[in-house]
Amino acid sequence: MIIIEGKEVLTELAELVDPAHTALLLVDMQRDFVEPDGVFGSLGVDLSIYAAMRPRLAALLTAARHAGVLVVHIQNTTLPGRRSDSPAQLRFNLRMLAPARRDGPPLRYTVAGTAGEQFVEELAPRPEELVVHKHRSSAFWGTDLELLLRSNGVRTVVVGGCTTEGCVESTARDAMFCDLYVVLAEDCVGSDDRAQHDASLFLMRHRFDLATGQAVADTWRDPTHPIPEELTP
Repeated sequence: MIIIEGKEVLTELAELVDPAHTALLLVDMQRDFVEPDGVFGSLGVDLSIYAAMRPRLAALLTAARHAGVLVVHIQNTTLPGRRSDSPAQLRFNLRMLAPARRDGPPLRYTVAGTAGEQFVEELAPRPEELVVHKHRSSAFWGTDLELLLRSNGVRTVVVGGCTTEGCVESTARDAMFCDLYVVLAEDCVGSDDRAQHDASLFLMRHRFDLATGQAVADTWRDPTHPIPEELTP
């Protein structure tokens, strides 16, 4: 910690992610985005980054639960009949994965009530964990996420999930604008586009604190109360 103009500023990882004031945000870990039989996978997009990061994110979730860190699952939801999509949002949609769409209509994904909207099995929320539904890239836009974090005394969010350059970065930026410390679990985020993933990490490294999921989990680990083997992913 350092003092700037009389204000205490947290600087060390252990201070930043203290379980007493930290929430883990799991962004959009839903079947349509990351499973081979989801909408994106069925288009033939590259899901290899997700395959590599999912076990690491699951391990971070296990560590958060064991340490009593507030867990918030962010669930992207679109309404049937495109009722949650404005014309501007549809234009945004058209630009995503344009080669994979092959000049087809805007993508339909994570439609409310469909299997593709559901969380992947290893990252499914427990009954006591918070789930925030969103209709835009940022988990803060048009949702009660800020209220929920403030109500629970959260000062720092650790962010993981997908996509790195889209919903993860949008959520991280808005968290900072809400005066929250942001720690990006850099090996627990993913994208279907390696170049955009790398570019986003480059930008965020100059704005937020980045740490591996293991480094964050290590600060939460109590050697006197190890994670039971049956809870380890």
